[in-house]
Amino acid sequence: MRRMRIRTARWEIGGRRLTVTAGSVVGNRYPDNFDVLHLDEVRPLAVVADGMGDGPGSTAAGRTTVAVFIREAATGPAALRAAVAAVQVAVRDAGRAQPGLTGCTLTAFLGGDDGDAWIVQLGDSRAYRLRDGCLELLTSDHTAAWLGILNGWYAADSREAYYDRHRLTRYAGHPGMPEPDLLNVALRPGDRFLLCTDGVSDQIDDRALARLLADGTPVETVLDQTLRTGGDDNATAVLIHVS
Repeated sequence: MRRMRIRTARWEIGGRRLTVTAGSVVGNRYPDNFDVLHLDEVRPLAVVADGMGDGPGSTAAGRTTVAVFIREAATGPAALRAAVAAVQVAVRDAGRAQPGLTGCTLTAFLGGDDGDAWIVQLGDSRAYRLRDGCLELLTSDHTAAWLGILNGWYAADSREAYYDRHRLTRYAGHPGMPEPDLLNVALRPGDRFLLCTDGVSDQIDDRALARLLADGTPVETVLDQTLRTGGDDNATAVLIHVS
């Protein structure tokens, strides 16, 4: 496993105890890691960002997005939209000093005030939940391919879908400063959440992910599996177990 660092945290939200492990691996394609991971040790907050491309703009976008979001984030839809708006301004400002594209995804999990949590989504990183043996993708990919497949413009295995997979319609640094998707979820004992970049979801299909989460597989094993199946991208994962 190349340059893998595992982080852990324990949180309490409304009487629920959450055990969290997170990690990231460079993979086999890129020399560096353009994913950015934050796992807060004080408050229930996890953030994943995936830079677009492999240039300095990718690095700047990921680092700026995570730094601004953890500084500004607070519970509630208005506060979270304001935090992402601040992210958009900061990433666009950072991009003025970069020669190429400056942009990244943003997926975050933030504990609420009433035994619940907020999920924030911008781009094509993902949040999953395993509950009662059923794995659900809680987020939508903000890509042209997601729209094309969902609306029947072309088949999922078509050439058009392949090329549109990484054409993001929303991301941090987008000139239109789009708002994020916000989802409020209840926390039940036994729930397992997974936040991940597409270096995980593109390498491990959903059925395999469901088995890994159901078995309580350690996050380092999930990341190692992305390497075994190709390691075509940086891979970052956050596993959250509610008890």
